[in-house]
Amino acid sequence: MPETPEFLLPRRSYPAHGVKLIDGQPTVIFDTICTKDRTPWLANQEVHTTLKEVWQEAEAWLMGKYVVMPDHVHFFAWYTRSMIKYEGWVRYWKSQFSKKYKHPECEWQVNHWDTRLRDSRQYESKWLYVRDNPIRKQLVEHPDDWPYQGEICQLKWESTDVCY
Repeated sequence: MPETPEFLLPRRSYPAHGVKLIDGQPTVIFDTICTKDRTPWLANQEVHTTLKEVWQEAEAWLMGKYVVMPDHVHFFAWYTRSMIKYEGWVRYWKSQFSKKYKHPECEWQVNHWDTRLRDSRQYESKWLYVRDNPIRKQLVEHPDDWPYQGEICQLKWESTDVCY
């Protein structure tokens, strides 16, 4: 049976949370987390450095490629056989970031928009979208010129152990 094109799949009005773990398959999540009221406080070097530190320390799930925009962040994360659910991990690193960053006026939106990716083709498609986000917002002319992006852990789809 052929796979349904993504543009024909039903769209959610509100984020549905809860990541389903399937034995023998990598669990890779694409997520978008916004600032409260879409206030543009994220795109600076101090925030970027603090996020990288927090993501490296929050090992229950692994952070892969990411792009930090002025009012939201896109990223890919995957399961590490931890007992900590994805929702708990997101809450944890957001709270750790807020403790380290120490700017109480800079708040995160409560919800986020996570999607479990099916395969490497879907991952590559989402990454191209994320990578070009600074261009679409006319912040840079080339994706590599955007300074607030990176990769904490490299994703490999060849096995169920997806981080090398």
